[in-house]
Formats: sequence, structure tokens, C-alpha cells
Amino acid sequence: MTRTPRWFERLDRRITQWMADHGLTFLRLALGIVFLWFGALKLFPSASPAEDLAARTMEALTLGVVQPRVALPILAVWEMAIGIGLLIDRWMRVTLLLLFVQMLGTITPLVLFPAETFTVFPLAPTLEGQYIIKNVVLVASAIVLGATVRGGELVPEPVPESVRDQRQ
Repeated sequence: MTRTPRWFERLDRRITQWMADHGLTFLRLALGIVFLWFGALKLFPSASPAEDLAARTMEALTLGVVQPRVALPILAVWEMAIGIGLLIDRWMRVTLLLLFVQMLGTITPLVLFPAETFTVFPLAPTLEGQYIIKNVVLVASAIVLGATVRGGELVPEPVPESVRDQRQ
């Protein structure tokens, strides 16, 4: 068996440490940009490819109380608030709560409007369905950020085998 050269091992540790030191910041900023950008699109008619579906979903979820013409500005402000919260790294628990509530609303068209979100349910999503399903990545990212809100952190060192065994 060939040993890993020491220089490579040191380089690998430095890279891993850098990723652990900066990865959460990049993840938070990337999520913030996505939410701010996609929220802002909803302020401009026809700029968001899913705006009609989003507005009708909000109307359905509120049993017609929130009309589509009102729904988009509400969603826009909501998403932009999430984006700003992530970008400025303030009120993170509230920001992530808003994000998770928004994500619940985002996935409901898969159930409420399956004919518009799938060509073959549940295997072949339409473009709108793909747009919705990719939000799984946003939710997973928010979960990682949420794990650090109360002082959790990423650790670049491998977990000792004895600790791994205890977790299983």
C-alpha cells in the first residue's frame, strides 16, 4: 500500500481547514443572494418563471383570502427579508424560520397542481416542477446553517472511530 506524501497530507489539511473556516459563510451568502434575487424578481411582472404558479398556490393556501395580485408582493418581501437576513447574518433563527415556512409553501404546488408540475407523476417533473424540487438543496443548506445558530460548528478533523461507533 502506498503512503500519501507528507506535503499532500499537509495541503489537504490546510484546504479542509479553509473549507471548514469559510464554508458556512459562503453557504449563507449564496443562500442570501438566491433569496434576495428571486424575491426581487417577483416585484416585476413576468420576470419570475413561476410567478403565476406561486400566486395561485398562495391563493389556494389562504382559501382565496390572498388574491394573486397581492400574493406576489407578499412573497417578494418575504423572500427578500430571508435574503437580507442571511446576507447580514442577523436574526438568523427568525430568518431560518421564515425560510422553512416559505419552503413549505413552495413545495405545495407539487400536491395542489400536479398536472402543472409533472408530465408523469411523480417521475417526470415539468420545468416548474424542477424549479420547485431543486428547493431541496436550499432546505438542506438551511439545515446546515441552522445547526450552527446555537453555537454548533463544522470541524475539519476526522471523527475518531470510537466516536463514530457510539453514534451508530
